[in-house]
Amino acid sequence: MGTLDEQIWETLSHVADPEMKEVSVVDLGMIEKVDVQGSRVVVCALPTFMGCPALEIIERDITKAISSLTGVDAVSVKFLRDPAWTTNRITDKGREALKRMGIAPPPVFEEEAGMWQVNCPYCESPFTTMENLFGPTACRSILYCKACRNPFEAMKPVSTL
Repeated sequence: MGTLDEQIWETLSHVADPEMKEVSVVDLGMIEKVDVQGSRVVVCALPTFMGCPALEIIERDITKAISSLTGVDAVSVKFLRDPAWTTNRITDKGREALKRMGIAPPPVFEEEAGMWQVNCPYCESPFTTMENLFGPTACRSILYCKACRNPFEAMKPVSTL
């Protein structure tokens, strides 16, 4: 069964991002730390964007999930501004889940890279073009694959530089 801390992390790995249901808040790299003090739990999370409209839903879902664990009497979620969330925090599992949803994961940020190269999530082709910087949410753009001729979404890369 594991310690309460292990149970909490396992539970958080099943709390989905409300806008990308196949990706957990853990795999998006949103969970900075979990503090367990007796039966009280504080989850420190990093918002992907400070103005993200889904923060209330994420807080509710985290609270509900952890509250269901035996030995937990109180849960609070704190959204931190420091350190800033970056797309480099997305796990490999999270990147694969994004691809399954038809969303190209952001490139891993490299300081020397000056371009944003996105491969198609369907055919992996690098021959893609930006159709619209603004996608259905603040963190995504619309691209088009010249190889398989499919439009797709891509997460925008976010770094602290």
